[in-house]
Amino acid sequence: MRAIGVNAFGGPEVLRVLDLPAPQAGPGEVRVRVHAAAVNPTDVLLRTGGHAVRMEGVEPPFVPGMDAAGVIDQLGPGTGDRLAVGQRVIAMVPFTGPHGGAYAEQVVVPAAAVVPAPRGADFAEASTLLMNAATARLALDVLAVPSGGTLAVTGAAGAVGAYAIELAKADGLTVIADASPRDTDLVRGLGADQVVARGRDVAARVREVRPDGVAALLDGSAQTTEVVPALADGGDLAELRGWAGPAERGIRVHPVMVSDVMLDTDLLDALRHQAEKGVLGMRVAEVLPAEEAARAHRLLEAGGLRGRLVLDFS
Repeated sequence: MRAIGVNAFGGPEVLRVLDLPAPQAGPGEVRVRVHAAAVNPTDVLLRTGGHAVRMEGVEPPFVPGMDAAGVIDQLGPGTGDRLAVGQRVIAMVPFTGPHGGAYAEQVVVPAAAVVPAPRGADFAEASTLLMNAATARLALDVLAVPSGGTLAVTGAAGAVGAYAIELAKADGLTVIADASPRDTDLVRGLGADQVVARGRDVAARVREVRPDGVAALLDGSAQTTEVVPALADGGDLAELRGWAGPAERGIRVHPVMVSDVMLDTDLLDALRHQAEKGVLGMRVAEVLPAEEAARAHRLLEAGGLRGRLVLDFS
């Protein structure tokens, strides 16, 4: 089986085409013939060693990738009748586990992490949905802003930030979002009610719109302490990169880890339904042959992408 992985941590050049044994689905597991794997920042962290602490006992090569789209080609015992061989699906892939990640022709994942692919989406589009939309959904659930309330979002043009806007609007929230001049129309098109200039002074820009501060903020730009002043006293801040504070003025900081909902089939399937209805968009920046994974990582690290890079394993 062809896969892309690393034997040692380092720069994009350490990514190699590998020939690995085909994995076999065990009890409660599904094997997916991967057609497309999205490239996400967490894949870069694996490549550089940022996830090494979570991989004790796992031997190299390490295969990145958390988002896969493809076709089920094997069902393990005890998977029930929800899924079937030959079905088009999307999956959240536990890349730090013994089976490795989504950068492979075949992946074995818990059946709970697999849902039907959105109708009308091709494999590349479908592969971009779950990890980022699930992260946004979890963050919104943690912040628990009531319908009619206001949410601020930084990193609004990015994958998680964009889904946060779309999900927040579906929840009935007012959204203040940041954007560069070139992304203003994009962020407004996602549904943001008010757009402020992005940058280190984004908190001051939010305060210009809401002088008393906002009750909740999703920090998709990982600015941590820089965004805290945008929050009202006692507000809530969702952080995506593990920062847990502290923050002054009674502000509660919530580190959000998408692995907490990786096996929440109902949540994943709800996101799939919202994608089918057009509530959630699936943005592909570029599709590259799997062998060009190193180039994909260089492009991702260079920044400025709008949409996800996708590796083609078809």
